[in-house]
Amino acid sequence: MKTLKFFIAIVALTISTVTFAAGATKTETIKVSGVCEMCEAKIEKAAKVPGVTKADWNEKTKILTLVYDASKVKSLDIQKKIAAVGYDTPKFKATAAVYNALPGCCKYR
Repeated sequence: MKTLKFFIAIVALTISTVTFAAGATKTETIKVSGVCEMCEAKIEKAAKVPGVTKADWNEKTKILTLVYDASKVKSLDIQKKIAAVGYDTPKFKATAAVYNALPGCCKYR
C-alpha cells in the first residue's frame, strides 16, 4: 500500500512539473523586415538567445516564428537583438549605422 501511494505521488509530481514547464513555453510570430536568405540566417541567429528553442523566419511573408521559454526571455529582448543586427521589428528599428552596414542584397528600406 505504501508503495502504491509513493508511486501515485511520484506520478502526480511528474505531471505537475511537466504541466508547469509546458506553461512557460510560448509561440509567437513577429514581422521582421528583410529580403533574402542571408537576412534569414542573420535574423534567425540573432533570435536564438538563451531560452529560444525555435526561430524560423519566412522570406516571403517576413514573419519570424518563435518558440521560447517566457520565464527565461522576453519578446522585447529578442526583438532588440534582431534590430541590433540590422533588421526592423514592430517594436525596434535598426540604427542607421547598423542598417547601412548590411550587404546590398539585405537592404529593405
